Amino acid sequence: MSGILDLLNSDLGKTIINGVAGQTKQPQSKTQDVLTMALPVLMQAMKRNTSSPQGAEGLLSALNGKHDGSILDNLGGLFSGGVDDNVLNDGSKILGHVLGSKQQNVENALGAKAGMDAGSVGQILKVAAPILMGVLGKQSRQQNVSSSNGIGDLLGGLLSGNSPQQEQSFLESILDADGDGSVIDDVAGMVLGGSKKKGGLGGLLGGLFGGK
Repeated sequence: MSGILDLLNSDLGKTIINGVAGQTKQPQSKTQDVLTMALPVLMQAMKRNTSSPQGAEGLLSALNGKHDGSILDNLGGLFSGGVDDNVLNDGSKILGHVLGSKQQNVENALGAKAGMDAGSVGQILKVAAPILMGVLGKQSRQQNVSSSNGIGDLLGGLLSGNSPQQEQSFLESILDADGDGSVIDDVAGMVLGGSKKKGGLGGLLGGLFGGK
């Protein structure tokens, strides 16, 4: 199975990047940078949430219902007149559910790396979250995922398709860091101090962009 970042390099991915950039009035290249970092982070957070039966069942029922992939059938229409408030509100709820109290920290960290203010990152994530859920819904239908184990495997497959172990540890760290609640301090240190310690997570984060 190809990974989530392969999706961003596909025609569908380009449509998503162009649409999100237009909706949020951000440069296309920066929007792509944010999505390249953010989608694996969101999926890693979902994967962690599905480690509990309740979390897995919740995601499964969302993918079998509202987020069945149909949003992908008319992305042109979704973006052409501006993304409507229902989709943005839905995106807000998804982010709140998936990231919880770490949402602001994640947005700050992604913004620091992409050179964008956290508010704009938040807007990008709000538009992207329902589309990501649609991608997962479509994949889960194609693979007939019907159990909580299956949903964890689906997420793991999409992540491992493009995420070597070291990037995986970055994703964990951006969500958790040292567990003291001040994730942003740890992530900012890793991201901004990455050049000093070449093997540091800042370097790994650069690796998500293919060494940019």
